[in-house]
Amino acid sequence: MTHTLDPAPLDPAPLAGRHVAVLLGGPSPEREVSLVSGEACAAALERLGAKVSRVDPGRDVAQVLAALAPDLVFNALHGAWGEDGCVQGVLETLRLPYTHSGVLASALAMDKARAKAVLAAGGLAVPGGGLFDRHDVARDHVMQPPYVAKPNAGGSSLGVFIVRQGANGPPREVAAPDWAFGEEVLVEPYIPGLELSVATLSGTTGPRALGVTEIRSSTGFYDYAAKYAEGGSIHLNPAPIPDAARDRAMRMAERAHTLLGCQGVTRSDFRYDDINDLLVLLEVNTQPGMTPTSLVPEQADLAGFAFDRLVFWIVEDAYARCHAGGTA
Repeated sequence: MTHTLDPAPLDPAPLAGRHVAVLLGGPSPEREVSLVSGEACAAALERLGAKVSRVDPGRDVAQVLAALAPDLVFNALHGAWGEDGCVQGVLETLRLPYTHSGVLASALAMDKARAKAVLAAGGLAVPGGGLFDRHDVARDHVMQPPYVAKPNAGGSSLGVFIVRQGANGPPREVAAPDWAFGEEVLVEPYIPGLELSVATLSGTTGPRALGVTEIRSSTGFYDYAAKYAEGGSIHLNPAPIPDAARDRAMRMAERAHTLLGCQGVTRSDFRYDDINDLLVLLEVNTQPGMTPTSLVPEQADLAGFAFDRLVFWIVEDAYARCHAGGTA
């Protein structure tokens, strides 16, 4: 099932007179994706009648935003600093309304190991494994293959390695001098099955999952190229899985959104072992992509929320939270 949202046409220029600063790019390894997400959202905001200032933030972002004095900040950053509570703290200090989750939820969701602990305590199925020093991970297998090694704080599948059964050695790349994803690596058992994703929107009566997408990568692994290159993956929306499994994934995504204290829109990623009917929540993304190949806009469109309406909803949600007493 999917939740059908209000498909009525938007009034002409619903954001006329509002000044929105769009944060895009930034210093993280996910900069290129953020530039695409941010430009798509900025263009939608302009079509909606807003005055848009595009801001590629650096160390002077507080001064830049203070000088611009926007009515709202649309945070289209991905990865470290833009997605982990840091820029959210700057925006709180400036007392500027902003989109997506606040400081605590952003920091918690970005730390995969700690987020897993919270989700597990809330009764959700998450992978086992743990954090290891990256040099130990590169030296020898820290668990029996097959397993997945990935940055504890990162996205877009950058720095992720699947170590298959019978592999000759561990992923030595994590000890390379140019490794840019932190000193700790999260290592988890590999879960066979299907790759699923669920978009969730906050609501006045609680979070609402939009649907379930199955992702089939053309390369056999949903890596950076599969996510963002044209033809890199096939999205089956809605996922061709049993209704009971689809409903379970949507309820788990809503529960995860609540447990982590998320706001606005999130994307929860799952592995579904369809042979054993085992559904495992991998992570929650608080700043999901808004590119032409991104999953959230696709699910929203199927639910009756075309791209411009989705962007409008994200902005109105941020305004509503600000007027209700804060975004953090």
